[in-house]
Amino acid sequence: MENAGMGILPDSDFTNMERGELFSLEVFWRDHQPWLKSCGYLLRPRYQPDWVASWIKDTSKEWPNCEDGESLLYPDLNDAIRVSDGSLVMIKRLQLPHFRGEVEAGRFFSTEPLASDPRNHCIPFLDVLEIPDQDNAVLIVMPLLQDFGIPPFETIGEVVDFFGQIFEGLYFMHINKVAHRDCKFNNVMMDATKLYPSPPHPINLKKRRDYTGPATPTTRTLKPVKYYFIDFGLSRRYDLAAPLESRLEEPGWGGDDTVPEFTKGTPCDPFPVDVYCLGNLIRRHFLKGFHHIKAKRGLRFMDPLIADMTREDPKDRPTMEQVVKRFEEIRGQLSGWKLRSRLVDADESPISGVFRSVVHWTKQVGLIGQRVQPIP
Repeated sequence: MENAGMGILPDSDFTNMERGELFSLEVFWRDHQPWLKSCGYLLRPRYQPDWVASWIKDTSKEWPNCEDGESLLYPDLNDAIRVSDGSLVMIKRLQLPHFRGEVEAGRFFSTEPLASDPRNHCIPFLDVLEIPDQDNAVLIVMPLLQDFGIPPFETIGEVVDFFGQIFEGLYFMHINKVAHRDCKFNNVMMDATKLYPSPPHPINLKKRRDYTGPATPTTRTLKPVKYYFIDFGLSRRYDLAAPLESRLEEPGWGGDDTVPEFTKGTPCDPFPVDVYCLGNLIRRHFLKGFHHIKAKRGLRFMDPLIADMTREDPKDRPTMEQVVKRFEEIRGQLSGWKLRSRLVDADESPISGVFRSVVHWTKQVGLIGQRVQPIP
């Protein structure tokens, strides 16, 4: 099982893996586990200094099927347990001064009164640790999040809740004079803690963290989740009272290369770029489809707003304040039955659709009887 997040690895690393040894890019975490433990954070068994691979202890096991065979997705990210309360966290290594802006933006939104504002959907920084033996490098500690689309959305109402939260979150950043500048799909994640009776493994979400069985989630309708923006490496705070020219930036930042302003090569306002990128995220992942992402049925009510958010001319796009207000109007016009409707792939076959719909509405009738709201 090759770890795609590790990039191009030497063949010797995979030989080491079979022998129960770490990848070369993982050694940092093993070497710093004693210090991290003294700071109150415990890494998985794989990164303990005295780790002996389970498939070495028991030769009937194969390393791809073992919990401690799960390596990192990215060498600068590792999950841990916060010893004080047992909560699951993610630790990210950053090099300074290159990522100083990410640290500053994260601390800004993690400080009161912003930290406790319910509109704040910026991932909180729980801790910032200076690495004792490395100059200009820190570890930031954050809640452990996962892909916003895993497990899949089940109803229109769950998707509407997602839209509302990310609109609110970006609006909150903008009213606090911060442009995210990289609103792509993998920079929006969710806290799925409530979805799982037993937490999933952070690398293999299909299995429980302890690998004792499958991780079986409930639904967002029953256990509402919160969505967060992450990765503030490109984020900046601007003086919105100053002339527009003072915040114009050279084009080409972030992961969305379809931004119309970028193709023109002229300085542009990052706030309308944010609006475009968030609208394009929804357009690609829900309305139109993109690569392996399938378009969904039943979301045509979003077409006019998303079309406006992704207009060619940034001056024609709504502000995030206007987006939030328009979305509230849209949401208010959706019936309970519409919100409880199943989220359907646009290419779903009629035969399988009938069967899935029977199962779906049987569940929904039960939720109605329990007076569970259609929007989480």
